[in-house]
Amino acid sequence: MHLPNLEEAKIRTDKKSEIKNNSYDFKKQFQNQKFYLKTYGCQMNVHDSEEIRKYLEMLGYQETKTLEEADIVVLNTCAIRENAHDKVFGYLGRCKHLKHEKPNLLICLGGCMSQEESVVNEIKNKHPYVDIVFGTHNINDLPKMIIDAKEKQNIEVYSIEGNVYENVLYSRDSKITAWVNIMYGCDKFCTYCIVPYTRGKQRSRRLESIVKEVEELKEAGYKEVTLLGQNVNAYGKDLEEPVTFSELLEKVAETKIPRIRFVTSHPWDFTSELIECIAKYENIMPYIHLPLQSGSSRILKLMGRRYTKEEYLKLFQEIKEKIKDVSITTDIIVGFPNETEEDFLETLDVVNKCQFDGAFTFIYSPREGTPARLIKDSVSQKEKEERLARLNKIVNQYSLNNNKKLEGKIEEVLFLGVSEKDDKKLYGYTKTMKLVNVKADSTLIGQIVPVKITEAKSFSLDGEIA
Repeated sequence: MHLPNLEEAKIRTDKKSEIKNNSYDFKKQFQNQKFYLKTYGCQMNVHDSEEIRKYLEMLGYQETKTLEEADIVVLNTCAIRENAHDKVFGYLGRCKHLKHEKPNLLICLGGCMSQEESVVNEIKNKHPYVDIVFGTHNINDLPKMIIDAKEKQNIEVYSIEGNVYENVLYSRDSKITAWVNIMYGCDKFCTYCIVPYTRGKQRSRRLESIVKEVEELKEAGYKEVTLLGQNVNAYGKDLEEPVTFSELLEKVAETKIPRIRFVTSHPWDFTSELIECIAKYENIMPYIHLPLQSGSSRILKLMGRRYTKEEYLKLFQEIKEKIKDVSITTDIIVGFPNETEEDFLETLDVVNKCQFDGAFTFIYSPREGTPARLIKDSVSQKEKEERLARLNKIVNQYSLNNNKKLEGKIEEVLFLGVSEKDDKKLYGYTKTMKLVNVKADSTLIGQIVPVKITEAKSFSLDGEIA
């Protein structure tokens, strides 16, 4: 049994990460059994679940979308905010009830929550019905843990700097778009963020391996890849022979796969060379997610973000000037400890200057083990909620205004599937990551099609085939 340790998870050394090639030798010993996989959190977790799904399928399991049909349940969790914890423990209650009816049901907990000491101690002491707990560093151990599952709870979570894994197999959610992991972990240590503790230190995959994966996806008919990393534009800094993210992006663009995206960027690492690279290649989409977090330089310093309000605005302006028709979205945290009304007004000032295409907005959530957790806060929850409402009103208006500019224009849309709200419509995305719903035949799924935008809403567009 290995338990997580936040102090160990903080450690950063000069030791180079070991590159490990996954090997697979599973027997389909769970045929006619079903798995239920539930994912919480970010794109990285979604991609991790594609790896988990592949392992379960290789063991012989078949996926079910109905919890009650499952012989094994895997929850891939998120630790970024408190409500994510609450949702997982609430769902574990459902699983516990189901296990009373199906004693042989296996319940597995993975992801970022399992890397937290307090969570694993609670599972160990209060939730003995959870059979397997695995971490972000040893997803590839899950098959063996399932095969070896005993009546006794098995917890294997490692708080280590981490390795680089190549030759990973995935059971992907889509045959049109694909995530491509270019790096693991994070070394930024923003004072509010748990990710460097749960994901380990920054470690980049080899450029050649990434390009090869993209080429294989293109050959398999994929139309779009999204390069994935916790701070994606910090890629390559840790390699023995450093490679910049813009150099990697150029190599990926030269594969000529139709569409390339990347998430998530950090303003600290967003260089002029990267901007020029995006502007140069037609198949690098003019869409950038550029987290702001706060518009107050005082709060940004307390957050450990390494840039000021003025530096963010300068970068934003350079991106807008050099990348044609670019759309920019952001993340904003409201109510960081002791955020004053003046600090909040600074954030609104940046939003009014940038007029973002969209924003993910949150109330600050204290995370155990992070420096910000130790700051005594003077701002009430009610005040934070009121600030969030004020922010969202402005953000949503700019989102609508930007979408309105597209009415009557022709946009290239990659159709991904049938709309959940109307089975006569397809949904897809423009180059600038705008969601579009169009009445169209399902034969267009997987194709990039010219669409005339007929109506703009705050969070989506309606269109017709041009």
